[in-house]
Amino acid sequence: MLKKIFCLVFYSLVLCLYAAISAQAAAPTDKIKDTTDKILAIVSDPALKAPEKAEQRRAKIRAVLDERFDWEEMARRSLGPHWAKRTPDEIKEFVGLYKKLLERTYLDKVESYSGEKVIYLGDVIDNGYGTVKVKIITTKDQEIQVEYRLRNKSEDWFVYDIFIEGVSLVNNYRAQFNSILTKSSYQQLVQRLTEKVTQDYKKEHREDQEK
Repeated sequence: MLKKIFCLVFYSLVLCLYAAISAQAAAPTDKIKDTTDKILAIVSDPALKAPEKAEQRRAKIRAVLDERFDWEEMARRSLGPHWAKRTPDEIKEFVGLYKKLLERTYLDKVESYSGEKVIYLGDVIDNGYGTVKVKIITTKDQEIQVEYRLRNKSEDWFVYDIFIEGVSLVNNYRAQFNSILTKSSYQQLVQRLTEKVTQDYKKEHREDQEK
């Protein structure tokens, strides 16, 4: 009897371990798919398509992005070696501006969604880091290759970079920021980011009023 109970416990542990390993292996793709599905559900919701619902729609999209994107890690990698020179207050300010900048870019893309297909090609996991490969097929049958780079933190997966057709979003911003910082000061970089974020907000508000 004891032997039978021991066997049942042993097999149960093996099955639980196998399930845990399988779930971990599938986690990055599952997380990206879940985030994408949530965002597409928001932009496709008839109740949120009216111009007066624009702010509510964008707030919902931002909340979903906050669940999956590691804004501080993305900002740190984009600022590169200049990050270490920043004070806690400067880091907080920079991450806030960086987040708004990327959110606006992302919102521009997803709000123009018109039925593009999203195909998940699988993921690769290596020592706490993951890559999820995605293919987007446009309404004109054009294929766009996208890779999400994620890291495992607190038992969850968070995006720290996106590659579109082989081009890194983080590396692109790092090159832009470094170009500015080699010619001017950090304060001037922050000023330019603030102006850009303000311009984007005004443009967004103006477009909403014109609809």
